[in-house]
Amino acid sequence: MVSISSVLSGNTYPGRGIITGSLGGQAVIAYFLTGRSENSRNRVFREAEDALLIVPFDEAKVSDPKLIFYTPVRVCHDTIVVTNGDHTETVCESLLAGHSFQYAMSARCYEPDAPNYTPRIAGLLLSTGRYTLGIVKKTKDAPDCRRKYWSYDPKEGTAHLIHTYQSDGDPLPPFSGEPRELSISGTAQELADEIWRALDATNRVALYVRYTDLFSGRFTSAVKNKLLGD
Repeated sequence: MVSISSVLSGNTYPGRGIITGSLGGQAVIAYFLTGRSENSRNRVFREAEDALLIVPFDEAKVSDPKLIFYTPVRVCHDTIVVTNGDHTETVCESLLAGHSFQYAMSARCYEPDAPNYTPRIAGLLLSTGRYTLGIVKKTKDAPDCRRKYWSYDPKEGTAHLIHTYQSDGDPLPPFSGEPRELSISGTAQELADEIWRALDATNRVALYVRYTDLFSGRFTSAVKNKLLGD
């Protein structure tokens, strides 16, 4: 098991990332944005009652809202869904209809942003603390969608990280292998500080961390937005 810093500090552009885990009887999620273009960097996180929203910092600078603005985190009854796109809604609607996380992801493919074909990643966090991560990405040298899922039982002080890009590049190489196992500690704010420091200072855009008590359902959160001075 490794530290967050050792995984992220050497990667200038991991894209969008999800961290899920368990700490002190709390379910932990984190979601971060990094960006290279002005359009991608022109974003901030805004908390709502049962969701996290991505909104423009300066609406006049928005050049293409498609694939940029969405709800990355939503609470669906007692389940938390976190994704890197509008498939948050796909997963929530599927769960509410009695279907599974995998069923929902089977309805979606990678993003249509050639030549990168950004993978769709997602996390599902149950009220028991058990969590699942999934990815839908383009098959190499073919247009087919490739889907993989990993499920984990809660383990104290342990989390798993998945992100959209393996590293910077042109085109951007998709995430490969299994989610990285990480050690986590501290409060929501302390974990947010640790992740924020590990992300490349030039490309980091926004970060959200949420701790949900598995017994009471109450949560604490921390938000960082580069354009708001964080």
